[in-house]
Amino acid sequence: MNRSAPRSIDQYLRQLREELAGEDPALIQDALYDAEEYLRAEVAAHPEKSEADILEIIASTYGAPDEVAAAYRDTEIKVKAAMTTPVRKRAESAAGRFFGVYSDPRAYTALFFMILSLATGIIYFTFTVVGLSVSAGLAVLVVGVPFFLLFIGIARVISLAEGRLIEAMTGVRMPRRPPHPGAPGGFWSRVAGMLTDRRTWSTLLYLVLMLPLGIAYFVIAVVGLTVSMSLIFAPLVGLADHIGILSTDQVHLSPEWIGALWALPFLFALGVLLLTTLMHVSRGIGRLHAGYAKALLVARG
Repeated sequence: MNRSAPRSIDQYLRQLREELAGEDPALIQDALYDAEEYLRAEVAAHPEKSEADILEIIASTYGAPDEVAAAYRDTEIKVKAAMTTPVRKRAESAAGRFFGVYSDPRAYTALFFMILSLATGIIYFTFTVVGLSVSAGLAVLVVGVPFFLLFIGIARVISLAEGRLIEAMTGVRMPRRPPHPGAPGGFWSRVAGMLTDRRTWSTLLYLVLMLPLGIAYFVIAVVGLTVSMSLIFAPLVGLADHIGILSTDQVHLSPEWIGALWALPFLFALGVLLLTTLMHVSRGIGRLHAGYAKALLVARG
């Protein structure tokens, strides 16, 4: 599609965004950050030239918006190919597909993320609540606004790190760059920009909600692992009791048939089914959480 050459940074970024339309929002955020960072640095380095003249030179060095978009698409394809786990042969039977989850590394990393989310949820919730409370308390003082800006800046760094953790655990593309702050402006214009930026409040919302989500994820993972592993190892305990290696006389089982020798294979099978189901649930939760995180942490538009 023919279009006029951009005559300003905003026009260049607008065209680049249009060229990347339909791509992953995380990729678009990274591309816009890199482009804006480079363009504004070049403009600042040549104050004697107009913005239009510098953009004309940049089009032949950094590349026109369509060329930059094509380069990012090609790079993204190569990175995805390098990071994607080997494609497994899809099982034809339902049982093969059900138990095939054990060969998917993302199921294990998602389960680990669920266990870890309790700790991260506590940290994020504490940081956000304390930061907002102190910011509100200092609002009437001179140091209130700088403290709030520092708090928001740290929150955005945390969200970027959280995105990288989610990508490592689930394989879902997350940003490697934060949204660019834009053209240098006055102090109060920066404050207004942060207050009116949707991502500022969606990031804080994500950090607060990680506590209840982290508790839910942790309970599902730990209870699922505990129950399933107990059932899987029950036959070993039962056999050890029957041959006299281990005594369970002091353990009162209810119902009593659980301790019967004939029930041990059924307990083992039930434990394997529960563990396999937990792996599927963990993988599904990982994907759902990645989509939820992208909705709140990635810049839009």
